[in-house]
Amino acid sequence: MTWADALATLDTGDGAMLAVIERARRVIDKPIALLLQGESGVGKELFARACHDSGPRRQGAFVAVNCASLPETLIEAELFGYRPGAFTGACRDGAAGRIREAHGGTLFLDEIGDMPLAMQARLLRVLQERQVQPLGGGKPVAVDFQLVCATHRRLRAEVDAGRFREDLYYRVNGLTLQLPPLRERSDLSALMAKMLRDIAPGREAQLAPDVVAAFATYRWPGNLRQLSNVLRTGCALIDDGQLIDWSHLPDDVAEELIGLPKPRAVEDTETDLRLQAGRCVRQAVSASHGNLSEAARRLGISRNTLYRKLREPESH
Repeated sequence: MTWADALATLDTGDGAMLAVIERARRVIDKPIALLLQGESGVGKELFARACHDSGPRRQGAFVAVNCASLPETLIEAELFGYRPGAFTGACRDGAAGRIREAHGGTLFLDEIGDMPLAMQARLLRVLQERQVQPLGGGKPVAVDFQLVCATHRRLRAEVDAGRFREDLYYRVNGLTLQLPPLRERSDLSALMAKMLRDIAPGREAQLAPDVVAAFATYRWPGNLRQLSNVLRTGCALIDDGQLIDWSHLPDDVAEELIGLPKPRAVEDTETDLRLQAGRCVRQAVSASHGNLSEAARRLGISRNTLYRKLREPESH
């Protein structure tokens, strides 16, 4: 296996994505911090992990921290660790902290644009001194890691607005890579084929042609994360050898797709979505042996939506 293998798996034919991959390849073996920017769901953590797996630190840990999901009261202890008894409720043995866990590997700070200003100052000190000071005092501990940060925000604008430290911005922005949103990518068909192989290996799952055409015109607000969820739901609802069609899509996505402009050939062959969805609901209820909660989970819809679908007249 070569260092480029993990990054190579992300190349499914889109020129903009390939350009990002090639730029990353040039720096993954150098002490240059990466800043990944892009909309929510474009695969920033997936890309960061591929950089780690393709680099010289791939034998070390890949430590991911979502700065937006941690309460401000906990992020300091989570990142920097703490000594025993450092604060009320602290673990009796203390904790090393995520930064120390990344020693020898990669530290991935997702949504760094949401990090509180006080924590930004502490992180800057760690990056400058290459040492981390646990809460509660004690001797500073040397750390060595590759830094990859990500955000859906424009950090330069956050700096100008006073919400992000300018000195930290230049520390984390060794090289900025902008990941393209799904709606701008030219490799949707190849990307979906790869996802289907990963989701259902050996099943040769495929999409119905009219669904493929509709997907190509959809805006995909949730990007790769949304597409993956839609395909995963479709694979769960089909039998072997069956195409993923309208009845196998989550309700919200199917309802949006059905209203999109479509080529004339698709309009001529499109069947009634609601009737197909009704059949799919009844199949899911049967497969769940009448357990409506399980049927709703399989379909990716709420129980209320399931009840509404069950009340609709059956197709003839």
